[in-house]
Amino acid sequence: MKIFKYFSFALLFVCASTFAQEEIKPERKPGHTNQNKFKQLYDEFATPNMFRTGSGAPGPAYYQQQADYKMDIEIDDENARLFGNETITYTNNSPDELKYLWVQLDQNMRAEDSKTPLISNDRPQEATYASSFTNKYLKQALDRGFNIEHVKDVNGKDLPHMINRTMMRVELPKPMKTGDKFSFKIKWNYNINNHVTEGGRSGYEYFEENDNRIYVMAQFYPRMAVYNDVEGWQNSQFWGRDEFALPFGDFDVNITVPADHILDGTGYLVNREEVFTKDMMKRFKQAQKSYDKPVMIVTQDEAEQTEKTKSKDKKTWKLSAQMVRDFGFATSRKFIWDMMAVKIGDKDVMAVSLYSKEGNPLWEQWSTRAVASTLKSYSRMTFDYPYHKAISVHAPMGMEYPMICYNFGRPDKDGNYSDRTKYGMISVIIHEVGHNFFPMIVNSDERQWTWMDEGLNTFVQYVAEQDFAEWNPTALSPNDKQYPSRRGPAKNIVRYMGGEQDFIAPIMTKGLNTYQFGNNAYGKPATGLNILRETIMGRDLFDYAFREYSNRWMFKHPTPEDFFRTMEDASAVDLDWFWRGWFYTTDYTDIGIKEVKKYQVTSNPTAAVKKQLEAQGRSIDDLPPLVFFVEEGSEDYEAGMSSGNVSENVKTVKEYVMDNFTPEERKQLKSPNYFYNVTFNKPGGLVMPLIVEYTYADGTKEKVTYPAQVWRLNDAEVSKSIASEKEIVSIVVDPDLETADVDTTNNSWPKEVKDSEFDKFKNSVKD
Repeated sequence: MKIFKYFSFALLFVCASTFAQEEIKPERKPGHTNQNKFKQLYDEFATPNMFRTGSGAPGPAYYQQQADYKMDIEIDDENARLFGNETITYTNNSPDELKYLWVQLDQNMRAEDSKTPLISNDRPQEATYASSFTNKYLKQALDRGFNIEHVKDVNGKDLPHMINRTMMRVELPKPMKTGDKFSFKIKWNYNINNHVTEGGRSGYEYFEENDNRIYVMAQFYPRMAVYNDVEGWQNSQFWGRDEFALPFGDFDVNITVPADHILDGTGYLVNREEVFTKDMMKRFKQAQKSYDKPVMIVTQDEAEQTEKTKSKDKKTWKLSAQMVRDFGFATSRKFIWDMMAVKIGDKDVMAVSLYSKEGNPLWEQWSTRAVASTLKSYSRMTFDYPYHKAISVHAPMGMEYPMICYNFGRPDKDGNYSDRTKYGMISVIIHEVGHNFFPMIVNSDERQWTWMDEGLNTFVQYVAEQDFAEWNPTALSPNDKQYPSRRGPAKNIVRYMGGEQDFIAPIMTKGLNTYQFGNNAYGKPATGLNILRETIMGRDLFDYAFREYSNRWMFKHPTPEDFFRTMEDASAVDLDWFWRGWFYTTDYTDIGIKEVKKYQVTSNPTAAVKKQLEAQGRSIDDLPPLVFFVEEGSEDYEAGMSSGNVSENVKTVKEYVMDNFTPEERKQLKSPNYFYNVTFNKPGGLVMPLIVEYTYADGTKEKVTYPAQVWRLNDAEVSKSIASEKEIVSIVVDPDLETADVDTTNNSWPKEVKDSEFDKFKNSVKD
């Protein structure tokens, strides 16, 4: 017999007309354009240039502006007012000539004539809290906006300026050329808001029992806007949701408060010996050498004693910070203060907490430990934390600034707290401390791309939460084997992804304009990155690329494209299909099993093949040696017969093997006994890897991950032929819920009758 040495020993399902397997081709409609999910993102991405390269790195002409501040701040505690004088020195490092400067006045969002309330879409509720009703319909609007007393040059000459809501344009005496510096002075004051009753990202909390306040201050000063190569001035108005875009600079800030206040904030405390008592200095030096537990700088007994009276004297705390994008501070006579050292790389960083007695015992036990753990986790995932401290301040909200953040979580009046309160506090501390990395150091534009700080940070938060539980196992409740992270695992985003499309927006949407802000800006991007790390790229590739992005853009201003490009550049993984689907659309994952067919293998032509050959006037002898697949249930299928060892039982295969393989090579050949064709379909629009678990008759399992590119030629369904030595008894798609599949009812063969995650949610709501 003539041997065809190049006849492939592949397991091909025979098509009656061509004896070859054909691709399942997607339907093409008239006027069809290239909507392939694997199309590269050239249309969506800006063209690389000298400022930002195609690799995602800063280009040779990359620049960023600098804004340095010298400030004198005083808080009038009796009237809850802030008074400030600042000198801003602005450096133009751009190649452009600047005729004016834009300064942010974010507190004007809370001004009496603010337009923020006017863009809300609301209607009377069937029932509402009396407090909400009173605040909304009865209370007069309070003026919390900036009162700009003057804007002058360093010689005291008035500078023309124009205020447009939350932005102030300052006219320059002459245009600034590349390399020019310009200094000017602003004097201002404003009424500090009660952020508990009025809302806001900073302000004070009032304690009526002893007429005291805790101030957590931010956005308290006029701040320079960003000017960059992407859009020139970032002077988008602040409506209250989208956060901030800020240039880096150096800060020297003198803050005058009542003499009995405890204060900390961004930067080094340069007059520590003036404002600390001898006992506080002694304890501080002890804390610098304590790596296993916090040291009390101000004890609860001392804080409780101090809050009983009010000093009429004043004290000035002096803080100095270099290369930061913002400044925040907290001050109160109610503060308990503890610190501990944490080793980051080759240096010590101080983990710090400020809290009142209302936070204990929860805060004393876990706050500073959570800060220390966070710094270690984030430094492992990105770069060594570059600042000398990180502060967690007890407040009824969560917000972040360089080296300092404000975090909620409070026991009841008797000091009792639930697991939910404990985990909530630890999580918000991890999240807000983590913001030191994104966006305080990797300085993305929060005003435009909320997900670049919230989403990336929430992703690393998930990693840090798991680390915290590993390093602090006593923090876990008895019923919890791991930290119960709210966001990160794919299964946690299913309800959102499978929700009503009219109320979902792509991640690549300005935060102000999104529905379900938390899911859009925090949950979905964090989950997407977790899927990349755990399922698509693997930890080694992902972590290397993520660190590369973080190091490339630390102390710089990245865009989304810089992130997307760097992740691909540093990993050699083409992810355009993922960015497009997960970030630019609201598509969801739904992958299932359409059908499973079982086959026998034989060298005998089927009746259909014989009939076709006869019609063509041909014989089976006219063809090369062939292998035929006979579908279970067809007229040629022999009940009870398995193929067995095909190299022994199928004549054409046996002859080919004997003539083309040595005895040693024949020993290495597989001996499949069972042959299947599995067709997977994809009702959902989102491309994902096809993760399949096969269970065999002997109880063993095998999980195979087919790369996402398996869908590249057909976005609707794909077919896989399987030759197995063992009988397959069940098949499950995405068995570990790794891809956020919104409907798992089609994921099993034989089909299981069960509710999808979304159906379970709907049923729980009905109940």
